[in-house]
Amino acid sequence: MDTITPREFRAAAGVDDWRARVTGAFALFRTGDFATGARLFAAIAELADAADHHPDVDVRFATVRVRTITHSAGGLTTKDLELARQISAAARELGVAAETDRMQDLMIAVATPDPAAIVPFWRAVTGFREVSEGVLFDADGRGPLIWFQHVDRPLRGRSHLDVNGPRDVLEARLDAAIAAGGTVADDTHAPRWWTLSDADGHKVDLSPWRS
Repeated sequence: MDTITPREFRAAAGVDDWRARVTGAFALFRTGDFATGARLFAAIAELADAADHHPDVDVRFATVRVRTITHSAGGLTTKDLELARQISAAARELGVAAETDRMQDLMIAVATPDPAAIVPFWRAVTGFREVSEGVLFDADGRGPLIWFQHVDRPLRGRSHLDVNGPRDVLEARLDAAIAAGGTVADDTHAPRWWTLSDADGHKVDLSPWRS
């Protein structure tokens, strides 16, 4: 089956609840209580079995988070589009709303002059797979992304945190972080990403999804 790009997924009708990137399409539904979450999960399970296409579903007390990707194709396909639409419809029938402003990934960025020299080690010790060049991903969706950032000479230590998410979400986070006492340490790469610093000098990059 042919894959579609995250951009093509986002441009499709009926997927406003979802945010897509190279690691799949994501949605977070605010169920409010565990019983409602269980009913939404049961509906998702029925839809998934009927389509023979099974997403990752994380059921918490007041939320249900869903990720869909076509593993056999190595990316997003029209099967993910159709399942996403059906899941959103099931959520609406239960009176459950999506919370698109809570979509994000946490990524550990490791600065190195030679990513290819150390990626095999990290792939071996974590059991993660390389989803794009220099980016490791937990196939079970439980761990953070690990990005091996090529730099000739790290200027601020070898590691920092990246918070990745939709642009509108992270631009709001940028304002909130500054209001909370943070500072912009480097905006030379904006709007691709902003480097923020807390009062002690610890760094975090806010990096909007680009794929």
